[in-house]
Amino acid sequence: MSALPARPPGVSCAVSRSLAVLGERWTLLIVRDALSGVTTFEAFRESLGLGADVLTERLATLVDYGVLEKRSYQQAGARTRHEYHLTDAGRQLHVIVGGLQMWGDAHLPWPSGPSTERLDRRTGEPVRVAFVDRDGRQLPDERIDVVHHGGYPSRT
Repeated sequence: MSALPARPPGVSCAVSRSLAVLGERWTLLIVRDALSGVTTFEAFRESLGLGADVLTERLATLVDYGVLEKRSYQQAGARTRHEYHLTDAGRQLHVIVGGLQMWGDAHLPWPSGPSTERLDRRTGEPVRVAFVDRDGRQLPDERIDVVHHGGYPSRT
């Protein structure tokens, strides 16, 4: 098991704590691929073009923090290998990855258009990330207030 990253001292900010787990280069791309069904070390490596040492470290961090679950498997005549499956916490990152994609498509567009779409599995219609109220109604950005509570850090 890898060493867990230290939480910044005195920081109660959930964004800072989340970035301690997810903020390293390649980490969200591993999550992106896992959301698309990639599970094996070799498939992650092939998709990302990542060195084995960096991939091993990032996968270990995601397992340590409960984003991925490591499962052993063995094909006939081969050594034991591992698959990496999203946990419930990992699947909750879908809205984060989807939001990043929406932002990138809007503000850093690819010349030939978006490379990925998220569709409603039932209707096939495109979906997008949005804030909704408790009744499920979408709220425009200008209606969203960010309210800090006691313990919110004055610095990162």
